[in-house]
Amino acid sequence: MTDDSDGPMWPPEMFKLFTETGEQAVETQQEMFQKMLEASMSGGMDMNMNQLGTMTGTATFKTRVQSGGRISIPDAEREALDIEEGDIVQAVVFPVKRNREE
Repeated sequence: MTDDSDGPMWPPEMFKLFTETGEQAVETQQEMFQKMLEASMSGGMDMNMNQLGTMTGTATFKTRVQSGGRISIPDAEREALDIEEGDIVQAVVFPVKRNREE
């Protein structure tokens, strides 16, 4: 077996796995939301719709890596998700395009 360094950085199987994992996460989130909504409607939980909405807030966007490895969340996403300076968020990062010579 040879080391083919000219091959794709991310094999198609990995992209397929990323896609499937993302779809499963969305399905799981939708199922959880549905169950919580049903419990709320039946009186099993004391929760209003604003609290349910904050549990499903996510965003997908492209951004550039800045010096020191920093990334910025665009204004529109920060406003939509009510993210302010100092808030802690979770990020999942996928390289999209590399602009460098290797």
